[in-house]
Amino acid sequence: MKTKITLLSLFLFMFSMTVFAQKKDNVKESKQVIQQFKKKDHGLSKFFSSAYGYVVFPHIGKGGLGIGGAGGKGTVFRGGAPVANAKMSQVTIGFQAGGQKYAEIIFFENKTAYDRFTGSKYEFAAQVSAVALKEGVSKDAKYRDGMLVFTMTIGGLMYEASVGGQKFKVTPY
Repeated sequence: MKTKITLLSLFLFMFSMTVFAQKKDNVKESKQVIQQFKKKDHGLSKFFSSAYGYVVFPHIGKGGLGIGGAGGKGTVFRGGAPVANAKMSQVTIGFQAGGQKYAEIIFFENKTAYDRFTGSKYEFAAQVSAVALKEGVSKDAKYRDGMLVFTMTIGGLMYEASVGGQKFKVTPY
Protein backbone atom coordinates (compact mmCIF):
# COMPACT_ATOMS: atom_id res chain seq x y z
CA MET A 1 0.00 0.00 0.00
CA LYS A 2 2.86 2.37 0.84
CA THR A 3 4.39 1.71 -2.58
CA LYS A 4 1.11 2.53 -4.35
CA ILE A 5 0.76 5.81 -2.48
CA THR A 6 4.37 6.72 -3.26
CA LEU A 7 3.93 5.92 -6.96
CA LEU A 8 0.65 7.82 -7.14
CA SER A 9 2.27 10.83 -5.47
CA LEU A 10 5.15 10.68 -7.95
CA PHE A 11 2.79 10.52 -10.96
CA LEU A 12 0.65 13.37 -9.70
CA PHE A 13 3.77 15.44 -8.98
CA MET A 14 5.06 14.84 -12.53
CA PHE A 15 1.61 15.71 -13.89
CA SER A 16 1.44 18.95 -11.91
CA MET A 17 4.91 19.98 -13.07
CA THR A 18 3.84 19.53 -16.69
CA VAL A 19 0.71 21.62 -16.19
CA PHE A 20 2.36 24.43 -14.23
CA ALA A 21 5.34 24.62 -16.57
CA GLN A 22 3.11 25.73 -19.44
CA LYS A 23 3.31 29.28 -20.71
CA LYS A 24 0.51 31.75 -20.07
CA ASP A 25 0.33 32.70 -23.75
CA ASN A 26 -0.26 29.60 -25.86
CA VAL A 27 -1.21 31.34 -29.12
CA LYS A 28 2.11 30.68 -30.87
CA GLU A 29 2.21 27.06 -29.71
CA SER A 30 -1.46 26.59 -30.64
CA LYS A 31 -0.77 27.78 -34.20
CA GLN A 32 2.19 25.39 -34.45
CA VAL A 33 0.02 22.50 -33.28
CA ILE A 34 -2.61 23.40 -35.89
CA GLN A 35 0.08 23.03 -38.58
CA GLN A 36 1.17 19.67 -37.10
CA PHE A 37 -2.42 18.38 -37.11
CA LYS A 38 -2.91 19.52 -40.74
CA LYS A 39 0.39 17.92 -41.76
CA LYS A 40 -0.58 14.60 -40.15
CA ASP A 41 -4.03 14.59 -41.79
CA HIS A 42 -4.57 17.00 -44.69
CA GLY A 43 -8.34 16.47 -44.46
CA LEU A 44 -8.48 18.49 -41.24
CA SER A 45 -8.20 21.72 -43.22
CA LYS A 46 -11.90 21.49 -44.03
CA PHE A 47 -12.78 21.60 -40.32
CA PHE A 48 -10.53 24.61 -39.68
CA SER A 49 -12.22 26.50 -42.53
CA SER A 50 -15.83 25.41 -41.91
CA ALA A 51 -16.07 25.23 -38.09
CA TYR A 52 -17.76 28.09 -36.28
CA GLY A 53 -14.76 28.08 -33.91
CA TYR A 54 -12.26 25.77 -32.25
CA VAL A 55 -10.03 25.44 -29.22
CA VAL A 56 -6.45 24.15 -29.35
CA PHE A 57 -4.62 22.62 -26.39
CA PRO A 58 -0.95 22.28 -27.46
CA HIS A 59 0.17 20.29 -24.41
CA ILE A 60 -2.03 18.27 -22.09
CA GLY A 61 -0.20 16.35 -19.38
CA LYS A 62 -1.84 13.19 -18.12
CA GLY A 63 -0.81 10.75 -15.41
CA GLY A 64 -2.27 8.22 -13.08
CA LEU A 65 -2.09 5.07 -11.04
CA GLY A 66 -5.62 3.96 -10.17
CA ILE A 67 -6.67 7.59 -9.86
CA GLY A 68 -5.47 9.94 -12.55
CA GLY A 69 -5.58 13.47 -13.74
CA ALA A 70 -4.83 15.62 -16.73
CA GLY A 71 -4.64 19.30 -17.47
CA GLY A 72 -3.52 21.88 -19.96
CA LYS A 73 -3.95 25.39 -21.26
CA GLY A 74 -5.05 26.37 -24.73
CA THR A 75 -6.39 29.01 -27.07
CA VAL A 76 -9.93 29.52 -28.36
CA PHE A 77 -10.17 30.64 -32.01
CA ARG A 78 -13.09 32.25 -33.83
CA GLY A 79 -12.78 33.09 -37.52
CA GLY A 80 -9.14 31.92 -37.40
CA ALA A 81 -8.22 34.56 -34.79
CA PRO A 82 -7.42 33.90 -31.12
CA VAL A 83 -10.18 35.26 -28.85
CA ALA A 84 -9.75 33.58 -25.44
CA ASN A 85 -7.63 31.42 -23.17
CA ALA A 86 -8.92 28.02 -22.07
CA LYS A 87 -7.98 25.59 -19.29
CA MET A 88 -8.77 21.89 -19.27
CA SER A 89 -8.74 19.60 -16.24
CA GLN A 90 -9.65 15.95 -16.03
CA VAL A 91 -10.04 13.38 -13.26
CA THR A 92 -10.27 9.66 -13.98
CA ILE A 93 -10.68 6.52 -11.91
CA GLY A 94 -10.10 2.92 -12.93
CA PHE A 95 -7.27 0.76 -14.20
CA GLN A 96 -4.54 3.14 -15.33
CA ALA A 97 -0.80 3.51 -14.97
CA GLY A 98 1.70 5.82 -16.59
CA GLY A 99 2.02 9.29 -17.97
CA GLN A 100 1.35 10.84 -21.34
CA LYS A 101 1.47 14.15 -23.14
CA TYR A 102 -0.89 14.93 -26.01
CA ALA A 103 -2.45 17.78 -27.99
CA GLU A 104 -6.19 18.22 -28.42
CA ILE A 105 -8.38 20.26 -30.77
CA ILE A 106 -12.12 20.67 -30.31
CA PHE A 107 -14.11 21.97 -33.28
CA PHE A 108 -17.49 23.69 -32.81
CA GLU A 109 -19.92 23.06 -35.63
CA ASN A 110 -22.17 26.03 -34.91
CA LYS A 111 -22.75 29.08 -32.72
CA THR A 112 -24.82 27.09 -30.22
CA ALA A 113 -21.98 24.63 -29.51
CA TYR A 114 -19.40 27.44 -29.42
CA ASP A 115 -21.49 29.55 -27.02
CA ARG A 116 -22.17 26.53 -24.80
CA PHE A 117 -18.42 25.90 -24.51
CA THR A 118 -17.25 29.50 -24.09
CA GLY A 119 -20.20 30.83 -22.06
CA SER A 120 -19.32 29.22 -18.75
CA LYS A 121 -17.51 26.31 -17.21
CA TYR A 122 -18.15 23.43 -19.60
CA GLU A 123 -17.85 19.71 -18.89
CA PHE A 124 -17.54 16.75 -21.24
CA ALA A 125 -19.29 13.64 -20.03
CA ALA A 126 -17.42 10.35 -19.85
CA GLN A 127 -19.03 9.04 -23.03
CA VAL A 128 -17.64 11.80 -25.28
CA SER A 129 -14.82 10.28 -27.28
CA ALA A 130 -11.97 11.80 -29.18
CA VAL A 131 -10.60 10.73 -32.55
CA ALA A 132 -6.91 9.78 -32.38
CA LEU A 133 -5.23 11.55 -35.26
CA LYS A 134 -3.69 9.60 -38.12
CA GLU A 135 -3.69 10.16 -41.87
CA GLY A 136 -7.17 9.99 -43.38
CA VAL A 137 -9.12 9.70 -40.12
CA SER A 138 -10.80 13.10 -40.64
CA LYS A 139 -12.55 11.76 -43.75
CA ASP A 140 -15.13 9.86 -41.67
CA ALA A 141 -15.18 12.11 -38.60
CA LYS A 142 -18.58 13.47 -37.58
CA TYR A 143 -19.73 16.13 -35.14
CA ARG A 144 -21.55 14.95 -32.04
CA ASP A 145 -23.73 17.48 -30.21
CA GLY A 146 -22.06 20.19 -32.30
CA MET A 147 -18.50 19.22 -31.27
CA LEU A 148 -15.70 17.15 -32.76
CA VAL A 149 -12.54 16.27 -30.83
CA PHE A 150 -9.17 15.21 -32.26
CA THR A 151 -6.12 14.21 -30.21
CA MET A 152 -2.49 13.66 -31.16
CA THR A 153 -0.04 11.86 -28.86
CA ILE A 154 3.17 13.74 -28.21
CA GLY A 155 4.91 11.28 -25.89
CA GLY A 156 4.75 8.99 -22.90
CA LEU A 157 3.05 5.71 -22.22
CA MET A 158 -0.33 5.28 -20.57
CA TYR A 159 -2.28 2.09 -19.98
CA GLU A 160 -5.86 3.00 -19.28
CA ALA A 161 -9.33 1.56 -18.83
CA SER A 162 -10.90 4.32 -16.79
CA VAL A 163 -13.90 6.60 -16.53
CA GLY A 164 -13.76 10.34 -16.11
CA GLY A 165 -14.67 13.65 -17.62
CA GLN A 166 -13.01 16.83 -18.81
CA LYS A 167 -13.83 20.28 -17.42
CA PHE A 168 -13.07 23.48 -19.27
CA LYS A 169 -12.88 27.12 -18.25
CA VAL A 170 -12.67 29.89 -20.85
CA THR A 171 -11.36 33.41 -20.16
CA PRO A 172 -11.94 35.91 -22.99
CA TYR A 173 -9.09 38.31 -23.85
